[in-house]
Amino acid sequence: MKKPHDLSWDVFGLGQCSLDYLGVIDRFPQADSKCECRDLTIQGGGPVATALVALSRWGKRCLMCGVVGDDPFGEVILHSLHSDGVHTDGVLVRPQCASQFAFIAAEPATARRTIFWRRPTGAPLHFNEVPWQEVHRSRVILTDGFFMDAALAVARKARAWNIPVVVDAGSLRDGMLDLARWSDHFIASEPFAKKLMGSEDPEGACRKLAGLGPEVVGVTLGARGSAYSFQGRLAFQEAYSVDVVDTTGCGDVFHGAYVYGLLKGWDVRKRFQRASWAAAQVARRLGGRAGIPSSLDEPMP
Repeated sequence: MKKPHDLSWDVFGLGQCSLDYLGVIDRFPQADSKCECRDLTIQGGGPVATALVALSRWGKRCLMCGVVGDDPFGEVILHSLHSDGVHTDGVLVRPQCASQFAFIAAEPATARRTIFWRRPTGAPLHFNEVPWQEVHRSRVILTDGFFMDAALAVARKARAWNIPVVVDAGSLRDGMLDLARWSDHFIASEPFAKKLMGSEDPEGACRKLAGLGPEVVGVTLGARGSAYSFQGRLAFQEAYSVDVVDTTGCGDVFHGAYVYGLLKGWDVRKRFQRASWAAAQVARRLGGRAGIPSSLDEPMP
């Protein structure tokens, strides 16, 4: 890893940035019925964007690279990043296009949530649009693989420049396994692992992903914790028990906390432990950003 004084950014993030409308419901309704929604709130969202917000709050310099439209949602998305200190010079505004948007119904009684979302209507980020000088001046790359061509190009350059790449693998979309081969830290969601293996086998998913070459692989399992593999050894991190309001953003902040630990030089066990704790704190509040803990450096309760 490069020396900090040679760099402009602690983290270069490439991926989704969204606007989330969230509300709490008692239970998910049947079709053709009405459902009262309460505690409606609006927050910025997206896996990479929310991770960068967390990292910025924890004192890290972050640059976001992605796409929004020139609609009012895009303005709010950019404002939400700016207000938390995330630099958005790498976010392209596509004219006459719509930004990524989601409506999320949280069910605290079941610790579940349902997401209705629209992808950005503008053209995906092309690798020629990546600010390569800023990639080169970064300590860590974080991507969710949403703009796959750009993500693969960045990962390959990062390998040549000796910059570690962390992947938030939420969905098993085309190209994700190729991205795993060019990554150093590949942490997948439970649905990703289940689709990869064809069954509930997080340990098997860790082994299979580790065989592609990442130094560290992991699978987040919600309330059941996370499984991970390092240097050929499997380990398990328990989840922290909290009163769950909404699980939106838990995985995003998990990845942000993991990157924070990587920057701090923590060992793998401590990275997963603190990431699990941070994710649990997010679940106590509605939305992915309201519950981000103020610090990861204090001793945990």
